[in-house]
Amino acid sequence: MEKKEPRQQILTGSLLAVYLLVMTWIILFKMQSPFGPFYPFRSINLIPFYQSVVVNDRIEWSEIYENVLIFVPFGLYISMLKSSWSFLKKVIPIFSVSFFYEAMQFILAVGASDITDLIGNTFGGILGIAFYAAVRRLLKTQRKANAVLNTIASVGTLLAVALLAFLTVSNL
Repeated sequence: MEKKEPRQQILTGSLLAVYLLVMTWIILFKMQSPFGPFYPFRSINLIPFYQSVVVNDRIEWSEIYENVLIFVPFGLYISMLKSSWSFLKKVIPIFSVSFFYEAMQFILAVGASDITDLIGNTFGGILGIAFYAAVRRLLKTQRKANAVLNTIASVGTLLAVALLAFLTVSNL
């Protein structure tokens, strides 16, 4: 039985690595080849829920929802790998990675750096932490929760990578 736990940790760590690679490709490379044409674009918004999410004087909620949803898995993975960490200690890497992506968009001139994205991403990670806590409570043990979530995450990762590959190939 002792071998299952390290295997689950390795699987979770591998899924996290794939997730972060895909996130980097989506956020920094906008799902394009890093060697393709480069059209520099740089902006920064430090006022929450202003400018970038306002269209025709109305908040464009879909972008906010997408930022929340895309970081839910990160909260799950952190919770699975570091279940003994406090809530705040789990939120710090989520916030830090989101901040890193926003800063890199500005530095590399590949998009808009927006405080609203940082808030949405961090909130999504918090939802992932909460979801993990609920699943763990429901399944009674960390081992069962991690096994179920790793299975779901593996299938989801394969489907997401297949979809992204299809979208990439169809855009060629």
